Amino acid sequence: MSKFNSLILVLVFILISCGGQEKKQEEGFSYKRTATPTTESKTETKLASNIINLTDKGVGPIKSLTLSDKIDSKMVAHGKEVYDKMCVACHRSDKKFIGSAPKNILKRRTPEWVMNMILNPEEMLKVNPLAKDLLKEFDGTPMINQGLTEDDARAVLEYFRTL
Repeated sequence: MSKFNSLILVLVFILISCGGQEKKQEEGFSYKRTATPTTESKTETKLASNIINLTDKGVGPIKSLTLSDKIDSKMVAHGKEVYDKMCVACHRSDKKFIGSAPKNILKRRTPEWVMNMILNPEEMLKVNPLAKDLLKEFDGTPMINQGLTEDDARAVLEYFRTL
């Protein structure tokens, strides 16, 4: 019986010593943090991928490009095929991955800039301030020249218009 009483006494002691800790935690330091939306939104707008620049045409073979109001579905199909084959290793259409997301890219960049980045990424990353900032944002991962023709790059651009 004395072992049984001792066991009960030890259990009661453990329960008593453990009790009340919840109250101590409530009264003491709280480690719960809440995000401040203003800080996050300021950081978001500073990202190069969010900067809107509709005047920079970049550096490369494309000096001027006028887009039709009508989207060319045949060109879109070809552009999607090229994008799926050559671009998805680093890009996701609607979210950041290794590279930036092309969704709504033409709301942030000129068509010439986009095509020059596709066709001439090495030179763009060396001299274009926006491309340099993007390189920093994406941890120094450069866009690789995929050797696309101007027709392929134009088709990819047309595909981007549908995202």
